[in-house]
Amino acid sequence: MLLEICASNFASALTAQRAGGHRIELCSGLEAGGLTPSAGLIRAAVATLTIPVHVLIRPREGDFCYSLEEVAVMCDDIRLCRDMGAAGVVVGALNERGELDRAAMEAMLHAAAGMDITCHRAFDSTPDAAAALEQLISWGFNRVLSSGQATTAYEGRFLLKQLVEQAAGRITVMPGAGISPKNIAEIRSVSGAQEFHATGRRKVVRSLPGQEITGLMWEYWESDEATIRRILDGGRWTEDVGLRTLD
Repeated sequence: MLLEICASNFASALTAQRAGGHRIELCSGLEAGGLTPSAGLIRAAVATLTIPVHVLIRPREGDFCYSLEEVAVMCDDIRLCRDMGAAGVVVGALNERGELDRAAMEAMLHAAAGMDITCHRAFDSTPDAAAALEQLISWGFNRVLSSGQATTAYEGRFLLKQLVEQAAGRITVMPGAGISPKNIAEIRSVSGAQEFHATGRRKVVRSLPGQEITGLMWEYWESDEATIRRILDGGRWTEDVGLRTLD
């Protein structure tokens, strides 16, 4: 089992590697669903970590329907990631019908030449998951992150199973959204997936003088080593041991 950890700051990236995570999806703005991280954070993560760093490319909050100018920004960010040595990027774009935006996706694929490329959960908003999966395969994507078009991967585990079977090794279907130590084993058992995406995060709240009058948020999310280790442990099962989950 391969576990990718979504890390939104440098401390989280280090924690994910220390806990045994196999790959990082580096981003910022988890409260907005993830945004493109800063160049400084990308450079630091790539220079420090020994596991692959994949960078989320998402220029703003909200929907995944982007203007030509926004697509140009994303392509420029992809080239920046490649120049800094990132192993891969995570992208997604939809048209006004909610389908994958072919022009935008192919432009980003071209910008990412030589890199590993994943389609993020924009996939989960498409009206026909099977058709969208075939599009990604035909375009040459390596991977798709999906919750099985449900709120969580656990709820979408049966569609994830169908997608894994449809993919038949032509693309990696990676379950993500709400994966925890309690459900990872069952999601893996039902879906048949081999790669998984999780945050394994905890909320950090700092109490500092004067914060009550600024109107700013004084909390943030950070990867939690114990949680990540428990997710990994929950995913380590064999036919001899049988299915097991952790409390």
